[in-house]
Amino acid sequence: MGSFRIEGGNRLQGEIIPQGAKNEALQILCGVLLTDEVVFIENVPDIRDVNKLIEILANLGVKVNKLGKGSYSFQADDLDLDYLESEKFKEEGSSLRGSIMIVGPLLSRFGKGFIPQPGGDKIGRRRLDTHFEGFIKLGATFRYNKEECFYGVEAPNGLTGTYMLLDQASVTGTANIAMAAVLAKGKTTIYNAACEPYLQQLCKMMVCMGAKIEGIGSNLLVIEGVEALKGCHHRVLPDMIEIGSWIGLAAMTRSEITIKDVSWENLGLIPDTFRKLGIIVEKVGDDIHIPIQESYEIQGYIDGSILTVSDATWPGFTPDLLSIVLVIATQAKGSVLIHQKMFESRLFFVDKLIDMGAKIILCDPHRATVIGYDFEYPLKATTMVSPDIRAGISLLIAALSAKGTSIIHNIEQIDRGYENIDERLRAIGAKITRID
Repeated sequence: MGSFRIEGGNRLQGEIIPQGAKNEALQILCGVLLTDEVVFIENVPDIRDVNKLIEILANLGVKVNKLGKGSYSFQADDLDLDYLESEKFKEEGSSLRGSIMIVGPLLSRFGKGFIPQPGGDKIGRRRLDTHFEGFIKLGATFRYNKEECFYGVEAPNGLTGTYMLLDQASVTGTANIAMAAVLAKGKTTIYNAACEPYLQQLCKMMVCMGAKIEGIGSNLLVIEGVEALKGCHHRVLPDMIEIGSWIGLAAMTRSEITIKDVSWENLGLIPDTFRKLGIIVEKVGDDIHIPIQESYEIQGYIDGSILTVSDATWPGFTPDLLSIVLVIATQAKGSVLIHQKMFESRLFFVDKLIDMGAKIILCDPHRATVIGYDFEYPLKATTMVSPDIRAGISLLIAALSAKGTSIIHNIEQIDRGYENIDERLRAIGAKITRID
């Protein structure tokens, strides 16, 4: 288990180029299975979860060639489908939640797909019903081996388009069903579809491959099935979660940071949410500039009531940044209620912040009230363990702002979502060391 040693309390300065989006890359990589032609993908982040999925694709028989930093070609023209029922796949697939999205394209193209119970962050209940109910509506049969926690769907006669109303606007569920539908016979209508920018990116890539999809960017997708898809070139968007993390880092360490090429049109409510916390977020071309701020004050509502920051499906505020908002609120002027609606275990890392001196009231598994110190009482350095990706980066930001030396264990969780985070932090002046 690796660790970081952080000497906090230092101001940072410089430019950061955000990595490619983790959540988009996982969808796009599964999409290469839809064709036997070559697919070129650029701006792929070099992180644990993405690299693990690339390894699974290679073991499945996909020809993977790394062409340069973040640039790959993939060709799925000679797959070993027996690998899907092997013990090796059961072990590898169960450690990565994103692996669930290989089922849709395999089912659509080959008439069958299998997946073990996928892993991922322990942030609460994340059911898979939406995925499999969608496949069943398209005509697949479903089976589940309870002893081995192994799922299978089969459609030997192919899939047939239909109308479906999703029970929840699941991003991975929508992606999986859409990938299954693009090669199905006839028209598929998906209502209450997720419409995050990364799901839009997947749909745009499939259109580039020859798919017929209408309603991209809305919650109503209409897909007319085609017989086959071709290869294409695709570039992954910058990671909005990492961009939000850098904004939070600049505020907490009272630093001046410029985040380059952020794709402003795909950031949604992120800039304005940070502005409500009193953080100056300047748009300079397609960059974000965060100037040095000695203090930032949380805005209240017009009627004087306390600000609430809550998560929601797109275009609402992403749940992946609530932990960042919570941390930076500890040194803001004022108070805020954090309402994590979508995952019931994501706020349980606040005990570590309380140990550092933060004034936080955990109301229940979904809500926490943060009373800001306005930098009058800096957080104290401590030793802690990273429970998941987003809590991990939040604890890292807290450690960088705290006075003294902190140790963060289990940094493999942070590495799952953030590319070379220690090297990039050192480049802007952070004192951080990786300990094996």
